[in-house]
Amino acid sequence: MDGLLLVDKPAGWTSMDVCAHLRGVLHEKHIGHTGTLDPNATGLLVVLTGKGTKAAKYAENDTKEYSARLRLGLVTDTQDIWGNVLEQNGQSRSREELEAALDAFRGPIMQLPPMYSAIKIRGKKLYEIARRGGDVQREPRPITIHRLELTDQDEAGDWGLEIECSKGTYIRTLCADIGSALGCGGCMSALRRVRAGKFTIGQAHTLDEIREDPERYILPLELIAQGGRTQ
Repeated sequence: MDGLLLVDKPAGWTSMDVCAHLRGVLHEKHIGHTGTLDPNATGLLVVLTGKGTKAAKYAENDTKEYSARLRLGLVTDTQDIWGNVLEQNGQSRSREELEAALDAFRGPIMQLPPMYSAIKIRGKKLYEIARRGGDVQREPRPITIHRLELTDQDEAGDWGLEIECSKGTYIRTLCADIGSALGCGGCMSALRRVRAGKFTIGQAHTLDEIREDPERYILPLELIAQGGRTQ
């Protein structure tokens, strides 16, 4: 069964959990995706099936768009609220201070990949090293933040961010770096992917919906080749 599925990934599932589940639903051995979402993140996961897995190269440079929450005054080893707390100072900053800090993170920037990531160094995934308490030297990588907008502050004090970015951007790291720039520390408290290339979350379906009638939701591969990359 060749094609693509637009999945609204639930929290608590890894991207590969979704692929493994869909192998059973579709009775298809070859299933992959075009960009990992953290387990606690939700939102759009573009899944390729059958011969469609070979089309991943057409989506490699797709921009992504996210809705995230930033918690200031908290630093963790994973750069999100689900990690081990390294520092908790309770500090916050005003909207004006936060707006001013965001300027440095727009456009082309260098970002240091987090230890809790699937990047391989000398054949080992960084998160495997981190879970054993290790740390390795990493080199900053060039990324581009096309759009970074501050939205609201919720009852918990977390700030909303809307982010459009290039391949290879870690939103957890962006949140941590913003907190560091403000001098109070910070981490990501929520993440939802709302766009990948030309595909949007409004086109995605839950796993429950897909299980009920999987063939109904499989889209033709031509949709990736026909302008899947957006700048």
